[in-house]
Amino acid sequence: MSKILRKTLSDAVIVGAGKMVRVQSGSETETGYMSDSGMSAPDEPTTIFPPTYMVLVCSRTISNEAFMWLLNKVRGKRRDGGAELLVRRQPHKPGEGVTLHVSASKIKFLEVAEELELKKRDREGLVREFAVSQLEEFLAEGMHVDDLLTTAERQHIVRHELENIRALAEDDHVPGHDGLGLYEGQSIVQACLHWELLEQMFPLHDSETLDNFGRKWYWALFRRQPIEEIRLYFGEAIALYFSFLGFYTSALVVPMILGFFQLFMSTGTVAFFCMFNVLWVTVFLEVWKRKCSELAFSWGTIGMTSLDDDPRPNFHGHMAVDPVTGRFQPQFPRWKTNARLYFVSLPIVLLCMTGAFFVMLASFWAEEYLVQVRRTTGLRAGAVLVLMPSIVYTALVFVMNLYYRRLATRLTEWENHRTQTQFDRHRVTKLVLFEFVNNFMSLFYIAFYIQDMAMLKYQLAIMLIVLQAIQNFQEALLPLLIKYYGNVVAKYLSYLTFEQLLGFEGGVAGVEAAAPLLKRQEPERRSPEQEEALDALLAGVPALDADDPRIEPALREGDMERYEGTYDDYLEMFVQFGYVFLFSSVYPMAAFWAVVNNVLEIRCDAFKLCRVFQRPMAKRVKDTGAWQRAFEALGAMSVMTNCGLLAISPELRHLKPDVGAVEWVLVFVFLEHLLLVTRHILHKAIPEKPEWVRVALAKINYQSKRALKNERMLKSRRQLLQRKYRTIHGPHKRTQ
Repeated sequence: MSKILRKTLSDAVIVGAGKMVRVQSGSETETGYMSDSGMSAPDEPTTIFPPTYMVLVCSRTISNEAFMWLLNKVRGKRRDGGAELLVRRQPHKPGEGVTLHVSASKIKFLEVAEELELKKRDREGLVREFAVSQLEEFLAEGMHVDDLLTTAERQHIVRHELENIRALAEDDHVPGHDGLGLYEGQSIVQACLHWELLEQMFPLHDSETLDNFGRKWYWALFRRQPIEEIRLYFGEAIALYFSFLGFYTSALVVPMILGFFQLFMSTGTVAFFCMFNVLWVTVFLEVWKRKCSELAFSWGTIGMTSLDDDPRPNFHGHMAVDPVTGRFQPQFPRWKTNARLYFVSLPIVLLCMTGAFFVMLASFWAEEYLVQVRRTTGLRAGAVLVLMPSIVYTALVFVMNLYYRRLATRLTEWENHRTQTQFDRHRVTKLVLFEFVNNFMSLFYIAFYIQDMAMLKYQLAIMLIVLQAIQNFQEALLPLLIKYYGNVVAKYLSYLTFEQLLGFEGGVAGVEAAAPLLKRQEPERRSPEQEEALDALLAGVPALDADDPRIEPALREGDMERYEGTYDDYLEMFVQFGYVFLFSSVYPMAAFWAVVNNVLEIRCDAFKLCRVFQRPMAKRVKDTGAWQRAFEALGAMSVMTNCGLLAISPELRHLKPDVGAVEWVLVFVFLEHLLLVTRHILHKAIPEKPEWVRVALAKINYQSKRALKNERMLKSRRQLLQRKYRTIHGPHKRTQ
């Protein structure tokens, strides 16, 4: 960043934030801000540490050299490979890891906001790229400069700066850990998290905002969700998920009402309801894309592309000038990523899907065999034995999903995708394919191989209702029970002696005999000499006051479970969507149970985000990404499945007993092609962007071109005034 821009930033902050003072504190120089209320005397300047936007918890195993090296990287100047962030430490206790609170100055926030090309709404209501030189144009009447960036955006900026601390050429390994090598351009913070030198990195919750969410969100059962407040606090990714969940639930009301009507009407109307649901899926997905465009425009993310994102922290390659950004960044040939994807990852995924399919078939074959054994032998325990294949299959599915997730993550990491958007898209695709086999192939087997409609309806109802009930219990009630009774058990165990707790009858001798086992489980502790050296180093690091209100929340939230993102939440909706519409002609009440579940799901997900999990990292998105294509694939598949169910439906065949099998197949093919053509027409007829969004984007594009043209004209005029040109119209000397 040039000196001119920094001068502009400094002037902008002074205009918006009152007096600014420079304070020398310890080994770092920070920019402090004096309020206009007169709380601090001008002759006694004090450093006011800004709100904490990220907490770094260092491991007890990190060496003193590595700790100071990392701390200097976080606080250091950008020209030296640092992030130029503000750091305070919590009061340190011997034997514990150091906890750091990370923030940034106002100038830093504005500087990085312009660098990241954040979109903000100006006074004319247009959402465009933020520029420091035009700061006044983004401040509405009575708006303070502190209100320009949301909390989620500030967290995103601090996280970006932390993850963008790259290893320099001389940083070939982590100091004090010779076995932990680094390559030039690697993200140091991500490497430390991977090697567990940093235990955690998380933002802090705001208790006042969470209390407000309780009244307006997860305790308000029939109240509209505060989507904008969710975005300001959690970021665009989580706000978009809850917007999708609310939009999807509202749209399910129509299929739910028609499902009730179908219960009391003749079977001849099944074809109508089936075709209506198939067309409804298409309209819903197209209208949702329009809704995404509206939200993305309002949030300033509509112009995001995968190439606009910075490289992922774990993206590796040779360092070179990026052809798009012109910056020095890691480069990795795209053909290598594609080769790994199509020639290694894809065959492995297909092999896993095939294995899961045969495990499902084995479960059905074992169940059929046990049913036959029960009939021939008349065993009393036969009913229990018949259930064993389903129980074993359920356990196997859980284990397979657990290991397949790890495999999919490692494969996607090994493919080395450049941006986080690309990484998420390919990982979601792998996981969705496997989940499709586990959740839907058994229904396909019952529907089109066994062709037992009663069994299909029963199986579908059980999987939909029971699975949703288990998921809601697991997400909302189980964490609370574990948290409450876990504290009770811990309190009870604290009163037991060490020998009683371990159950050793040999007293001290028994404890000594078990010491090697306990030593392997206990984390490595520092030696007294290392603790003394660390205390000497920490003496030069500014610390928070012992009564600082941020210390207790940091300790409490550090023990909370980490929120892994919206993948599991979208997956639940994906599976439910398939249960409701792939076989809608068989079980018309599926939409009703989906609505009941989703009303509770919104509140359960909101509650766990606010009270169970650590505050998630804010993430900017413009749409649902790979999930949109996954839902569209289910929508297209629902055309074939429902038409196929109509063709083999006994009720419809009884209405026309004189129609042969060939004629029914022709009817199936005709309906399928008719619905597919109708879907394509609806896809083309419904534009992805509303008219007002397209007009606003065109207006922004026009103003950008006009501003660029005016800037070029002014530059050309200055050049002409600075130089003298002789022209044919200029003055000429007289000839004698």
